[in-house]
Amino acid sequence: MKNNPNKLWIIVFALGWLFDFLFWKKAPGINFAIFAMACLTAAFYLLLSDGLRPNRTSLSLLPLFGFFAAVTFIRAEPMTTFLAYTFTLLTMSILAFTYLGGRWYLYTITDYLGKSLSLFGSMIVRPISFMADVRKEQKEAGMQPSKKNIWPVVRGIVIALPIIAIFASLLASADVIFDQRLDDLIKLFNLENLPELIFRLVYIVIIGYALAGVVLHTSVESKDENIGNEEKSSIPQFLGFIESAIVLGSVVALFAAFVVIQFQYFFGGAANIHIDGYTYSEYARKGFGELVTVAFFALLMLLTFSAVTKRETESQRKIYSGLGITLVALLLVMLFSAYQRLGLYEAAYGFSRLRTYTHVFLIWIGLLLIATIVLEILRKERMFAFAMLIASFGFAISLPILNVDVFIVNQNIQRELNNVNKDAVDLDAQYFIDLSDDAVSTLVKTLQTPTTPDSIREKVGAALACIRYERALDDRDTSWQSFHFARFNADKALASVKKDLTGFIVDDSAYPTTITTPSGEEFPCSQYYYD
Repeated sequence: MKNNPNKLWIIVFALGWLFDFLFWKKAPGINFAIFAMACLTAAFYLLLSDGLRPNRTSLSLLPLFGFFAAVTFIRAEPMTTFLAYTFTLLTMSILAFTYLGGRWYLYTITDYLGKSLSLFGSMIVRPISFMADVRKEQKEAGMQPSKKNIWPVVRGIVIALPIIAIFASLLASADVIFDQRLDDLIKLFNLENLPELIFRLVYIVIIGYALAGVVLHTSVESKDENIGNEEKSSIPQFLGFIESAIVLGSVVALFAAFVVIQFQYFFGGAANIHIDGYTYSEYARKGFGELVTVAFFALLMLLTFSAVTKRETESQRKIYSGLGITLVALLLVMLFSAYQRLGLYEAAYGFSRLRTYTHVFLIWIGLLLIATIVLEILRKERMFAFAMLIASFGFAISLPILNVDVFIVNQNIQRELNNVNKDAVDLDAQYFIDLSDDAVSTLVKTLQTPTTPDSIREKVGAALACIRYERALDDRDTSWQSFHFARFNADKALASVKKDLTGFIVDDSAYPTTITTPSGEEFPCSQYYYD
């Protein structure tokens, strides 16, 4: 890139302009995926044109990038889209600092933190140092600066614009005639939004500058020569074996006592709960959050001790591994207890977003604990960061595949159809109002299915009537940059259900807006919060 630095700057500032074109006053939609793909394509072009070919292992990240980028405009459920944005940027970041080396699967947590900080620093410093190196090399080679270099002109204009704006406003306030002529000039060249244009120009430059830093960092700092070659941890082992063994042994004994006391509940289900005087909801609520918290911090404690504990003999290593494996095995049993409690809660009250997230999360953290046992047995502790990364990717991939809001609708309606638990509450269709566009097509299908019971059809119809009413009041961005498949499918489904909702009367004369169903029941359209 040093042979043709202007190409770098032209491309990154073009990407900055593309960001402005796609996002300025535009709602999130397909624009994020387009911009992310453009950035990745431009980076590959610049690096390949400089003779820098990616490692094949690094290319394995591209399918993950494509999946998460697509999810951003296919799913509308908040957590799913948040994770899609996050993991799209994460895969691009990992690709940036492992492009040439491809050893991201060997990184430790410390490596990931260090590489991330280094990448952030390059976004700030490396473009300046790059231009200084280019000028130095050109000077040493006796090359004269190109007369066609437009960047001094661009920099001069960028610096001059805010200065001229400040002085012009002061002079306009000092003289009425000058103020009038200045207004005429602004109207002639359509400069009423000059402050906005200056702001947009500034962030275009900042985005282009940062992207240049990422590309330059990738070209120099992504070789990973030392990653995976270190036998010892980069963290000093300062804690004695006896101290760690006492701590781990004590925690293992505590967890074992808890598991023994609770073991009767693991397979007894509702019968044992009622013997002790608990209802479904009391048993399900009580202790679930604490069990998940204990599992998380116990795993964190084990990893910390593994990194800082001295194990000087083979017997010490075996004892420590035995304690660690026992601890993780007990955590698995405790997570099973938490999973069962969550199942009882869902049976009594139905599914919500938080319960669904937790349901999926427990499965992946359980798999991570199993991986921890295997790595400890194989003495591959360095691979834990890779296992944790895989579990994180697995959780983020599971939500869009599951389609959280559709899953909630289907499970709660099926639960109502099969309601054999007398303690369970009735279908709460009001919660459907707060679900995303992902759920609309499924709600419409349920309403239009002839075999749907009238009691459920009325509740679903009332929820859809509320959604249609609130959607009509929503002044949404309809530009192509904001196109979203979930929104498109929801609009199509709501248009098809118009005749089915003719018997549902909307009353917006007071807050909250209510829907009167064909049977005469009132259904409020107010927000509903559900944990």
